[in-house]
Amino acid sequence: MRGLIVEAGRPDSARYVDDLPEPAESEGQVLVQALAVGVCGTDREIVAGEYGTAPGPDDRLVIGHESLGRVISDDSGRWQPGDLVAGIVRRPDPVPCVNCLVGEWDMCRNGQYVECGIKERHGFARERWRVEPDFAVGLDVSLIDVGMLLEPTSVVAKAWEHIERIGLRARYDPKTVLVTGAGPIGLLAALLGRQRDLDVHVLDRATEGPKLDLVAGLGATYHSGQVCDLGFEPDLVLECTGAPPVIAQVIDQVGPNGTVCLTGVSSGGRKLALDLGGLNRDMVLENNVVFGSVNANLRHWQEAAHALQSADHSWLSALITRRVPAADYASALENHPDDIKVVLDFAS
Repeated sequence: MRGLIVEAGRPDSARYVDDLPEPAESEGQVLVQALAVGVCGTDREIVAGEYGTAPGPDDRLVIGHESLGRVISDDSGRWQPGDLVAGIVRRPDPVPCVNCLVGEWDMCRNGQYVECGIKERHGFARERWRVEPDFAVGLDVSLIDVGMLLEPTSVVAKAWEHIERIGLRARYDPKTVLVTGAGPIGLLAALLGRQRDLDVHVLDRATEGPKLDLVAGLGATYHSGQVCDLGFEPDLVLECTGAPPVIAQVIDQVGPNGTVCLTGVSSGGRKLALDLGGLNRDMVLENNVVFGSVNANLRHWQEAAHALQSADHSWLSALITRRVPAADYASALENHPDDIKVVLDFAS
């Protein structure tokens, strides 16, 4: 069987091999034929050797966590051959912690969870993969061209849920939301904001190209430049860049009783001059909240599937700027100027 592997922790060791064993039954009762796998910054960092942990005695890790496939068989009888599914990325820790015990594995307390294609479990960039019936999420057949967007959509579905829960500390009636970064996560966050009928603004560095059209296609407003030049104080912010200067600016810019959700992961190592005392004063006096959010659990995946089904499918298709045959993985891992979402194609 063919698939894309790395030697975990070894930079630039990615290879498309043809000697993978069939997925072990211990990985799940549902056998799935891969159709596509989305490529993201996490995959590129794993290929660069920055992190990633192999599941077995050797260092080989099948990567890929943004999945889409068609069910071949299911020994449990829950899924039917031909069903379109994606595999949930994270699995609960074996202890389990108090959160994993109740299905909140995205909030694992002890860090012993595993993640497909990332941490101690093979991913989905292989011709066939297995998943437990409860960790497969069904998709309508109309999403066959864009269903690999389910994983990043689940991340922003969780972010929105937590924003709304925090908002219930007082009267929650937001009008404006700022999304910083117009990559896949940012654009999908903007999509879910528009589905909530909010006035959505997206800030990105690009001054031309598909990002501007995609934002306009949502009925949102596109900005480039600095956060401080926006001319308004958003009620909510979803920060999707991980860039320290942008993080500092959005915390300063958000309006009274505002909420800032950090979804971008910073690379670290950069020192930033910051008036932490002033920032603290403003946050306290304005009752602001800043929190981080990552990963997702089952209900977020299900909500994401509903969000994708409700969206304009032609708009979703436009997010995918390159579809690359799986064997041409090296091209998929390259960063092109107009890339938004690159997809590895297994169907062909």
